[in-house]
Amino acid sequence: METAPTKDALLGGRVRLLQPRRGYRVAVDAVLLAAAIDAAAGERVLDLGAGVGSVGLCLAARISGCTIVGIELQPDLAALAQRNARINSMDDRVQTIVHDLAQPLPEALGLFDHVATNPPYLAAAVADPSPDASKALATVESSADLARWLAAATAAAKPAGSVTAIHRSDRLEEMVGHFERLGWGDIVFKRLPPAARVLVRARRAAALDRREAPSLVLHRPDGRYTDEAEAILRHAAPIAF
Repeated sequence: METAPTKDALLGGRVRLLQPRRGYRVAVDAVLLAAAIDAAAGERVLDLGAGVGSVGLCLAARISGCTIVGIELQPDLAALAQRNARINSMDDRVQTIVHDLAQPLPEALGLFDHVATNPPYLAAAVADPSPDASKALATVESSADLARWLAAATAAAKPAGSVTAIHRSDRLEEMVGHFERLGWGDIVFKRLPPAARVLVRARRAAALDRREAPSLVLHRPDGRYTDEAEAILRHAAPIAF
């Protein structure tokens, strides 16, 4: 990672962000995931694959009083996440630790009311990794595949907690299958056209109960964001399921 990161902003300037000049950079997916977390003041949220902390910071900006712990594999990105928490005066509520999800999470973390995750979108067997090592780690499954990511997410949630993920829509059936096998059969999902993305929220349930929520259309035919998308991306509105 280059030593001079860029200075960017999310949520219409509510969140200031340092991120690598090259390689993987924050996209709207992180803002959408944060908007989909149904958290409240006093609750704890785990962000798996925190990167530079964008999901946690956007969530903390929307909901005062909640606390977020981010898990990130790459030490350089985790260090930027910590800097970003300080820049936004959120370091009392948002922290990031370095950890490989191929290993169990530290027991000292305890359980969380909500878990958010944005796993790498590409399976290693079909991916053409970026020549940038950091971007490749962020976008292609490596030490932990999708099944492992979701197993870690569900294991970290309280019995009545939720797991919310954003992923490629062509991997929806794979995600549903993993959640069901883990005992998380209460599943609601929301498509994000025209982007090939889907938001999935799961809760514990013995039997599969799968529901599709109304889609969130991100773009007008002319390419501009819809009013609903603007409210989420610029003004920190939540996403309703």
